[in-house]
Amino acid sequence: MRRLIVGLGLAMWASTAPCASAQTAGEGAVYRNAPLVTSPYFADAAAYVFDGRIYVYGSHDIEGPAADDQPGKGFVMRDYPILSMDKIGGPVTVHPPSLKLEDVPWADRQLWAPDAAFKNGRYYLYFPAKDEAGVFRIGVATGDRPEGPFKAQPKPIDGAFSIDPTVFTDDDGQSYLYFGGIHGGQLQRWATGRYDASAGDTDLNQPLAPALSPKVARLTGDMLRLAEPAKDALIVDAQGKPLLGGDLDRRFFEAVWMHKYGGLYYLSYSTGQTHFINYATAKSPYGPFTYRGHVLLPVKGWTTHHSIVEVKGRSYLFYHDAQLSGRTNLRNAKVAELHYDPDGTIQTIDPFVR
Repeated sequence: MRRLIVGLGLAMWASTAPCASAQTAGEGAVYRNAPLVTSPYFADAAAYVFDGRIYVYGSHDIEGPAADDQPGKGFVMRDYPILSMDKIGGPVTVHPPSLKLEDVPWADRQLWAPDAAFKNGRYYLYFPAKDEAGVFRIGVATGDRPEGPFKAQPKPIDGAFSIDPTVFTDDDGQSYLYFGGIHGGQLQRWATGRYDASAGDTDLNQPLAPALSPKVARLTGDMLRLAEPAKDALIVDAQGKPLLGGDLDRRFFEAVWMHKYGGLYYLSYSTGQTHFINYATAKSPYGPFTYRGHVLLPVKGWTTHHSIVEVKGRSYLFYHDAQLSGRTNLRNAKVAELHYDPDGTIQTIDPFVR
């Protein structure tokens, strides 16, 4: 079955694919939402509305090493197809790859989770990749259309590193780049401000120390460079104290996302091995961000990575799981409606009907 889906992926470029039907998840639970498409495997969904149409940017999972070995070796993605749809629940178009690994001058392997932005009449695709030394850098590519093609800048963005870039543009037009992920994302190796390969694969062996934070920096007007050194987007508890490395249900691991609602800045992220999507809020795009709770409970599959977007006055969570393949490195994207309580609390979404 997996081989058939992968093989069909090449034939589906620029085609329209219907949503799959929900399936049983085992132990009496049923998947709440169906995959957006059954091919290609598509993860790390970053959704935006451009020119009245919904575009979803993400990772194109392909067959990697047989074992899901760590840190991240099973994720060998090489290009970026894009999904689009006129409305939530409507037919989904799978566009051809908008950027390929061989077209990025500085990248050697692993095109992981991307993000997109629109400004100055241009579209921007932000993406991580490993260079020849095996260090994750963050690059940017530009294009004239939301579905691409995109042309990569000749060098990565100076001062940006690790993985999972996401761009947030505030009401005043200023844009910010958020990024970072520990373990395979290498954020722990930048703790001193310079890359240190001896830092190991994770900071989780320091449970009583403040957890590593995602990074944030203002972008220049041309969207191609950082206008300032990256700072910590610190996540704190209700008393204003930083969350600790051992606080596995609440701490940051990867997959940062930023959106604004009701005048508050919402920083959401994955906790990694405890498999939550959490959120924290602040009155500034720099934080500090006060932890508020879970956005999404654990899905099938190890990783979880998301985005939150408003479409015609309603909010939606895009995420992924491993429903189709049962394998962590072959994932499928989904969408669920997201609701807020009057005080701005996000109502937690369960990916299953139990």
